[in-house]
Amino acid sequence: MQANSVVGRIFVSRSGQHKALTREQYNLFTRTDCVAIGWYWLMPSHALRRNKVIPASIAGRELAVFRTSSGEVAALDAYCPHMGAHLAEGKVDGEQLRCFFHNWCFDGNGNCTDIPCQKAKAPRVVSTRAWVVRERYGLIWIWLGDEAPAEDIPIHPELNGKSYQYSLGNFFIKNCHPNVVMINAIDEQHFHTVHNLPGDVLNMEPRRLTSSHIQFKNTGIVPATNVIGKLIAKFYARELTYKLDYWYGSTGTVTLGPDFMHLYLMFALRLSASGNTEGYAIAFTRKSSNALVNLLINPLLILLTKLAGLYFAQGDTRIFNTIKFDFKTPIAADHAVLAFIQHLEKQTPFECSSSNA
Repeated sequence: MQANSVVGRIFVSRSGQHKALTREQYNLFTRTDCVAIGWYWLMPSHALRRNKVIPASIAGRELAVFRTSSGEVAALDAYCPHMGAHLAEGKVDGEQLRCFFHNWCFDGNGNCTDIPCQKAKAPRVVSTRAWVVRERYGLIWIWLGDEAPAEDIPIHPELNGKSYQYSLGNFFIKNCHPNVVMINAIDEQHFHTVHNLPGDVLNMEPRRLTSSHIQFKNTGIVPATNVIGKLIAKFYARELTYKLDYWYGSTGTVTLGPDFMHLYLMFALRLSASGNTEGYAIAFTRKSSNALVNLLINPLLILLTKLAGLYFAQGDTRIFNTIKFDFKTPIAADHAVLAFIQHLEKQTPFECSSSNA
């Protein structure tokens, strides 16, 4: 699908009542038996050393993930198509993976290239499923979908095509579905009640950019009704900068900060086996042509970005740890949340049932 065929604003009524749906009535939203087709983080890059193989699982799929002698990463279905031994018990042999049980060898595309007991014969045509994996931002990502990737791993829109520095944060777990974490960041009401921001600062306008990418941009202006408001307003020509870009209902980028210095944050989430959220936050900053800026200033900007994320995470974590999410009573003020659901529901599900157990 061409990106420009789906670009446009999403209109959700800000007046009147909206019909609530149960989890079973949604195609994707808050479901634990499927996710939207797309890119998901699999593991941090540092967890997989050269010439090593480790087991991994995501969306009900068990995998053997290995890094070859040249440093490339590959992921195969976990169980050998010969007798079902777990391939992560094997060893890396150059650019391939050799099963421990009978030493069958598989390349990164899942093709069996060697059956030792049949040296005198051409190996039978045997293969196992290989998954598309790529490395970015200190993480190994996997494409969950039966077709070839339709797009690249998400990147912060303002950094697309530019040089940047990043810092991968610590692994975290939230006691709720990834979709709940995502909608929290566009929930205008909670910024007033949980984070004590003025009630009319945020007005999140949704815009669908592609079939998998939706953007929420604040159009609210800082009210200059007191000394603090007047001071903050001096840093913004118009609206308060707060913009979020979401993909697959699980990966998002945040832009915030004054007009002269935007801060960039990404949160990469995935659905855990227990139906909760596992994720990483990644802080970014633009790379400068000045080496001293990159060495001295940019680390401070990255630290500032992390602190901003931690500030909002503190109050939100209290919610995530105890919530039993049930969207029983949608109201007009939930227009951004409803737009998120509307966009996610149009994406294609990828079933979370194991096909290689």
